[in-house]
Amino acid sequence: MSESDVFGSIMSMFFMLCVMLPFFILYVWSIIWAYKDANERGKSGCLVALLVFLLSWPVGLVIWRIFRPAKVNSPTHAGKVVDEDEYPDPNDYK
Repeated sequence: MSESDVFGSIMSMFFMLCVMLPFFILYVWSIIWAYKDANERGKSGCLVALLVFLLSWPVGLVIWRIFRPAKVNSPTHAGKVVDEDEYPDPNDYK
């Protein structure tokens, strides 16, 4: 291998790192955000994260943003609204 081939390989790897890594980080962040957002809205976070993961990346995220329900103001457990009396006090576990 000549020096120019080695330099070209290093530059292409550097380019891939600088370009692809931010897109990968954005992809993973959007899946995590969709999971947390779905849980806040009383929906299954795993199913929404799978939607964002399995569909072409921005398509799944846009679909969730369009069709997501309003936020749930009541406490939820596993996506179901529970009574305040039934919901355990977090201070009991400290």
